[in-house]
Amino acid sequence: MKRREFITLLGGGAATWPLGRSVRAQQSAPPVVGFIHSETPDAIPKEIAAFKVGLNEAGYGEGQNVTIEYRWAEGRFDRVPELLADLIRRDVAVIVAGGGTVAAIKATGTSIPTIFTTGSDPVQAGLVPSLSRPGGNMTGVAFFVTAMGPKQLEMLLAVVPSAKIIGVASDPGYPWSGAEIDELKTAVRALDRKLVIQSIASDGQIESAFAAFDEQRVDALIVGGEPLFNRWHEKMVAQAARHFIPACYGWRVFVAAGGLMSYGADLAEAYHQVGVYAARILKGAKPADLPVVQTTKVELVLNLKTAKTLGLTIPLTVLGRADEVIE
Repeated sequence: MKRREFITLLGGGAATWPLGRSVRAQQSAPPVVGFIHSETPDAIPKEIAAFKVGLNEAGYGEGQNVTIEYRWAEGRFDRVPELLADLIRRDVAVIVAGGGTVAAIKATGTSIPTIFTTGSDPVQAGLVPSLSRPGGNMTGVAFFVTAMGPKQLEMLLAVVPSAKIIGVASDPGYPWSGAEIDELKTAVRALDRKLVIQSIASDGQIESAFAAFDEQRVDALIVGGEPLFNRWHEKMVAQAARHFIPACYGWRVFVAAGGLMSYGADLAEAYHQVGVYAARILKGAKPADLPVVQTTKVELVLNLKTAKTLGLTIPLTVLGRADEVIE
């Protein structure tokens, strides 16, 4: 081989090496999961941990062979479309939608595989045509917050049977609040009770809402399962104590902060399943083939110290049903 030919061949081969390395680097880049939620990370630490466990069980570790891009709306649903657009530009492989953000994702018409958590009926909400055969690019976990209201009322009246006027704290910005209120109205009418509703859309409205409950002589209170309320759980529990109102909440965090009782879905279980589904999609499964999971685990948590402060005696029938009793 002539010297000039050898140099030309060597130069041409060398020119291909960086390109080859670039292609291999792109091929080995970990997939990206977009995680969008209406709250802040400190509001759902157990849920995030459970989500990661679900991923880990399938061999995916954050920062190792999968990247998770988090977007937090911090209680402002108006920010969700902007955050979602940012994730779509990031070219994520799958989107995890929590805290009531899935409606905004559905509205974009994106084809990116999406796993949601929702407290409403996904079929009635128009997210999927069927729980068993979701079709399209969406599937997820439903824990039916809207259906919890009547059961929360039942538990509350078992502890405060004399209550005639029932208060409800509701976030008007939460997409499923209307359905939740409708369920409660039906249940209250059947029990010949009166319902008093107060909307709370910001932490500045909490004090005035509880003062209104007091003025309207509310005997007992249901705090809806809206994600936004988790952020203010300590302040809401403090207001209930100040006005001496026994309350049933949607989540355990309120009872741990001194609330009387909670009755609601185990969200950690739901987010673990979301992690499992995210891993399956990363491995090639299609959302259309993954049935929407309905969580079956519901927690009843009681705070006996708070009950004593309110002058209430928890019936043995209720104590026997409790998953956790805080003393």
